[in-house]
Amino acid sequence: MPSQAKSVKTGADTQLWNRVLILHAQVESRLATALQRRHGLGLSEYRALSFLEQAPDSELRMQELADKLGLNQSSVTRLVGRLNAADFTYRDLCPDDKRGVYTVLADAGRDRYREARTTYEDTLAAAFAEVATGDPAIAAILAAARAAH
Repeated sequence: MPSQAKSVKTGADTQLWNRVLILHAQVESRLATALQRRHGLGLSEYRALSFLEQAPDSELRMQELADKLGLNQSSVTRLVGRLNAADFTYRDLCPDDKRGVYTVLADAGRDRYREARTTYEDTLAAAFAEVATGDPAIAAILAAARAAH
């Protein structure tokens, strides 16, 4: 690829990525605010409950949860500590490997997740619509992503 064509493509990729970052920042902010105000949950806490609710037997190893959330081990340990303190989850030892620790979704956590899910979904849809209205390029990105899903 000639260097000029590569430079143009790179510039277009940078602009695309910047739009995605704008979309991400605006949507994350709205979701975090809505979940905290209405359900007393942080965004990472909500997502942890969601991943646990979807997992087989409603449990994940700590490292699996960290990977899904994009958090390091220390951050997920603090997050799970907060969820345990709220009685939304509990820890369980892996029967095959006593060093392995699972985080298990408790009934109270399942209930809080289900209460918050509608807020999350409604806020997400509204945030997408608002951001897309203000930027036709983001509207096109969202349309393409929805068509691919």
